[in-house]
Amino acid sequence: MIQFILNNERIQTTAHAGITLLDFIREHQQLKGTKIGCREGDCGACTVLVGALNKNTISYQSITSCISPLGNANGKHIVTIEGINIPKTLNTAQQAMADNYATQCGFCTPGFVVSMTGFALSTQDNNTALNSCNDAISGNICRCTGYKSIEKAGFDLVEKLQEKDKNHQIDWLINQGFVPDYFNTIPEQLKKLQQSTIQQQRSEGSTVANGTDLYVQHADTLSEEPVSLISDNTSLKGISFTDTTCTIGANTTVSELLENEQLRKGFPRLKSFLKLISSEQIRNMGTLGGNFVNASPIGDMSVFFLALNSTLAILHKNGTTRQIPFHKFHQDYKKYDLQKEEILKSIAFNVLEATSVFNFEKVSKRTHLDIASVNASARISVENNRIISAHFAVGGVAAIPKYAVKTAEFIIGKSINSEVIKAAQEILQSEISPISDVRGSATYKRFLARQLFFAHFIELFPTKINPQQLIAI
Repeated sequence: MIQFILNNERIQTTAHAGITLLDFIREHQQLKGTKIGCREGDCGACTVLVGALNKNTISYQSITSCISPLGNANGKHIVTIEGINIPKTLNTAQQAMADNYATQCGFCTPGFVVSMTGFALSTQDNNTALNSCNDAISGNICRCTGYKSIEKAGFDLVEKLQEKDKNHQIDWLINQGFVPDYFNTIPEQLKKLQQSTIQQQRSEGSTVANGTDLYVQHADTLSEEPVSLISDNTSLKGISFTDTTCTIGANTTVSELLENEQLRKGFPRLKSFLKLISSEQIRNMGTLGGNFVNASPIGDMSVFFLALNSTLAILHKNGTTRQIPFHKFHQDYKKYDLQKEEILKSIAFNVLEATSVFNFEKVSKRTHLDIASVNASARISVENNRIISAHFAVGGVAAIPKYAVKTAEFIIGKSINSEVIKAAQEILQSEISPISDVRGSATYKRFLARQLFFAHFIELFPTKINPQQLIAI
């Protein structure tokens, strides 16, 4: 039995835990405001809010329901466009869209309104460097209106939210017409839910965290076959630090990385890195473990953590744990070192020392929200202008995310100058073997690998590197 609150209605269902939340909302509950668009989590027409109870308050996030399993709604508050309608009037987000002529055919509008409402419900400070309305709607695509009018609607929302009472947030949002008044009853409603464990779904079948990779390819299969849902397994979540090490649970989402203050201190450009990785909705869903086991040659988080020289902890069903260097996890195209009764538990890396710097780069057909053509990362430690350690990773240039061992070996001990970097780039070219596909020719990918390798040094050592000397042919 799966139990959750859908808008203001308690749901108890024996529907298959593996069907998509979108299909349950539209076909089982006949709520047609949540639209079917791409069914790949890309367009945002199916956006809903998921609220999770934390003590006496609820934290809301936007997700794309087309690639989210129904079972993950268990024990939560699911909000569709119908759930934020206010009787006899438009809510604040809807009114802002109308006032700014920000809708035309209207197909995308429910998704935009839900995302904007999620922004209003956010417990983070609204419209800060980490949390803006434009970020909130980054995963919503409009095919006919254009975005300036929608952005203006967002600016109207931001202006109204400047006065938000953070101590009585829900009451203030209700009074200002952002959400209907039933929202202040949801914490008590969720407390009364008898939490369903859906144990029968966890003992067999495909292992699914939040589904952002699996459901793009196998939604129909997963809606019929048993699924082992691990999203709510708290032992696989969390970010912890010692003096020297950071450990991150495999179920940790990309959004949770960004929200962690200590990680942001260690990686001052973390937001600019992670903003290149999909949309707000997908970052709210996508887990590190899911990205790793998808085993894509261009997996963004795989490339990110390879350059950190990370270590994976792998958990067996019998409770034992083994550890392996992350660069040994991916073995061949879509093949990796994970046995049938094992799951990823966590990933750990040494925190950056004072002598260390890190960079992540990505090129894709769209700057944001898109799969990479080539991505790359680097961790470099320098003392007295000499490189004492280095780790490089490149995606899209081999059958697996490529950990460039020979390039690192070559550059260690050398000083930072253009000639050394150009020579190291030649070593990198010998380590990669790109193929031509829809994201570019092999020649183009080699060119991108070169440019991104140079970009690391231009970004990290601007006073030591002359870009003109690097790009000179």
